[in-house]
Amino acid sequence: MIVGVPKEIKPQEHRVGLTPNSVKILAEKGHVVLIQENSGFEAGFTNDDYISAGAKITNTAEEIFKKAEIIVKVKEPQMNEVKMIREGQIIYTYLHLAAAKELTNELIKSKSICIAYETVTDENGKLPLLAPMSAVAGRMSIQAGAHSLEKNQKGRGLLLGGAPGVEPAKVVILGGGVVGENAAMIATGMQGKVYVVDKSKERLKELHEMFGDKIIPTESNKIDLKKLVSECDLLVGGVLVPGAEAPKLITKEMIKNMKRGSVVVDVAIDQGGCVETSKPTTHANPTYLVNDVVHYCVANMPGGVPRTSTMALNKATLPLLVELADQGYKKTLKSNKHYLAGLNIYRGKVCYKGVADAFNLEFFPP
Repeated sequence: MIVGVPKEIKPQEHRVGLTPNSVKILAEKGHVVLIQENSGFEAGFTNDDYISAGAKITNTAEEIFKKAEIIVKVKEPQMNEVKMIREGQIIYTYLHLAAAKELTNELIKSKSICIAYETVTDENGKLPLLAPMSAVAGRMSIQAGAHSLEKNQKGRGLLLGGAPGVEPAKVVILGGGVVGENAAMIATGMQGKVYVVDKSKERLKELHEMFGDKIIPTESNKIDLKKLVSECDLLVGGVLVPGAEAPKLITKEMIKNMKRGSVVVDVAIDQGGCVETSKPTTHANPTYLVNDVVHYCVANMPGGVPRTSTMALNKATLPLLVELADQGYKKTLKSNKHYLAGLNIYRGKVCYKGVADAFNLEFFPP
């Protein structure tokens, strides 16, 4: 099969769909891998690295979209890429369609086969292809939040871990999933006062066993969230409903009641955000103010550490890609219900309920 990797063109996105090692595995199985020139450069992979692994270098994305049977990306296709997608072509990438109505409509029109990393499941009902980037984003959320608390970033002028005789910053993490766990890992390491809010008593117990008294586990239905948010210095939104739009847990009114210079990092922004005042930003211009509260809402946070992110992502995405290339999509998806959960759009039909519900579209069970 012909596998194509175009250069990512979303602003400040430096990850790449395949590493040279992944290319080598595919090439050894007899597949043709087309890599757009310099697509891996910002992640530290040269054209020569890919050629040595068995790839063919192409000059343009157009050539890749024209020839490849499977398009492997990191971020959702941008509109000028969507125009190049052919009927029946397999698109394998993060899609986050529930927060992208125009893209959803255009992919429906393309009659392509769209498999989303973020909705593939495992036997435990978890999201193994989303997890590595959620882990990176969770860890980065605290780095970004700590930096945004600095005065020259319009923050409160606080050091997250405090100082001898000075209280540390109060960090509230919404969601105890992969993002929340990894955010807590960094926040506790930086000596912050860390609250983790989740609706699952069992999950909070797991996190307490993991972190001990370094975190304050907080059940969402037993607290006054408005009060907790008003008292915090850094709020991290890590709430996810798989494949669906993120719930708006933090209202405009709650933001108004936050302290001047406090910081919101909305990791859920890829799925629309869990804060009413959130809007997508970029690595070039990551923050903005609402009611003197700093909002950090970068929609592709892991793109800021492309080498780490690309290698972590490939470990998760490669097994399904190999099966798609070896067996074709029909056999692969039919034989594995967890892979089938990744099918979001199939030849003009919406096959993921969260996406169909978000836009009142007809749902076709995959």
